[in-house]
Amino acid sequence: MTMSAAELVFWVSVGAVAYTYALYPLLLFLLASLTQTSRDILFLLTRRSRRGGARREFEPRVALLIAAYNEEDVIEEKLRNTAQLDYPAEKMEVLLGLDAPSDSTPERAARFPHPGLRVFPFPARRGKLAVISDLAQRTTADILIFSDANTILEPDCVRRLVRHFARPMTGAVCGELRLVSPGGKTEMEGLYWRYEVALKFLENRLNCVLGANGGVYAVRRSLFRPMQKWIVEDFQLPMEIRYEGHRVVYDPEAVGAEEAAPTLAAEYRRKVRIGAGAYQTLLRNPHFLNPFKGLPAFAYFSHKVVRWLVPLFLLAALVSNAVLAARPFFAAALAAQAAFYLLALAGYSRQRHGAPAGIFAVAYYFSVMNLALLHGMARYLTGRQQVMWTATPRTVPSPGVPTKREAQ
Repeated sequence: MTMSAAELVFWVSVGAVAYTYALYPLLLFLLASLTQTSRDILFLLTRRSRRGGARREFEPRVALLIAAYNEEDVIEEKLRNTAQLDYPAEKMEVLLGLDAPSDSTPERAARFPHPGLRVFPFPARRGKLAVISDLAQRTTADILIFSDANTILEPDCVRRLVRHFARPMTGAVCGELRLVSPGGKTEMEGLYWRYEVALKFLENRLNCVLGANGGVYAVRRSLFRPMQKWIVEDFQLPMEIRYEGHRVVYDPEAVGAEEAAPTLAAEYRRKVRIGAGAYQTLLRNPHFLNPFKGLPAFAYFSHKVVRWLVPLFLLAALVSNAVLAARPFFAAALAAQAAFYLLALAGYSRQRHGAPAGIFAVAYYFSVMNLALLHGMARYLTGRQQVMWTATPRTVPSPGVPTKREAQ
C-alpha cells in the first residue's frame, strides 16, 4: 500500500521527536559504552597508565569577566563570592563591566573592597557579549572565565575550570550550573535538567560537548574572537572554538549556583530568548552541520538542531493527524495528542495558581518548552529579539542550599 503524503508527514514528524528525545540518548549511551570498553581493553593489553602520572600544579593567569546591567540586589554578594575563590590573588583579576545600569549597581560595586577588582562603566547599553568583549581587551590573562552577576561559584570552581587548559588542545571548559528554586519549580524541570546533564556527560566522553552555560565557563583568551552579535553567546562561542579544532570539555565538578527565575513569566521569557538564539545559531552557521566533523556534527544535529525543530514537527504531526482522522488508528492518535495538550493546560493552571504541576508536569513542561522555542523562532525571524537582556529580579543562593542541576 502506498503511503500518502499526510501519512509520510505524520510518521516523519513523530519519528523526529522520538529520535531527539529517546533514540539519540540511547545511541549516545551505546557509543560512550563502546568507547569506554575499547579504552579498558587497550589498557589491559598495554598496561599503560591512563592517568599520565602526577601533574604539576597548573595556575595560569586568569581574568573573571562579569557583565552587569541592573543587579543591585546581587552585585555585592557576587563580589564577596569572587573574593573567596580559592586561587592565587596575584594570578587572578576580576573585571566588572557595567552595561549602563539605571539602578544602584555602580554605587554598590564601588563601595566593595576587592584588591583584584576593576570596574568599567559603559555609558550606552549594548548587551552582554559587547561588554565581555571589551573586558577581554583590557586584560592579558591567559584564561578568561565568564560568570553572571547572580551566579555564586564554589570556592574551587576556578581551579577546576583552569586545570583542563594544561592540555594545549583544550579551548573551552564548561562548568555545571545548579539552580536554587525560589519555591514552585516543578519536579519535571529537575528531571529534565538531570537528563540534559546525563547527555552532556556522555558527549564529554565522546569529545563532542557542544555549548556552555554563561554563568560558569572558561575559554583560552587567544581563542576568544566573537565576530557577530550573538543572542546566546555561551553556545555560539564554544562551538566556534570546537570547529576550529580545539577541545571543549565539560567538568561537572566546576560548580556554580544561581536562583531560578521566580515567576512563570520570567522563566518563559528566558526560554524564548534562548529559542531565538538557537535559531540564530542554526541559520547563520550551516558549517556546524558538516558531516566531515564527525561526532560533534552528529551531536549538534541530533541534540540541538532536531530538538530546536520539534515545535514544527509537533504542529506537522497534529495537522497531518487531523487530515487522517477518518481512519481508526489516526483517530486514536489524534485523541491522544488532544489529551496530552489538555494535561499541559491543567499543569499550567496549577502552576499559575501557585501549585506544583504534579501529575501534569511532563505534558506541561514539554509543551511550554516547545511553545517558547516557537515564540523564539518568530521573534528572531521578525527581527524583534535584541541581544540585550532584561534583568530578572533575583537573589543569590545561600551557602548550603540544596540545588537542582541545569545544563544547556
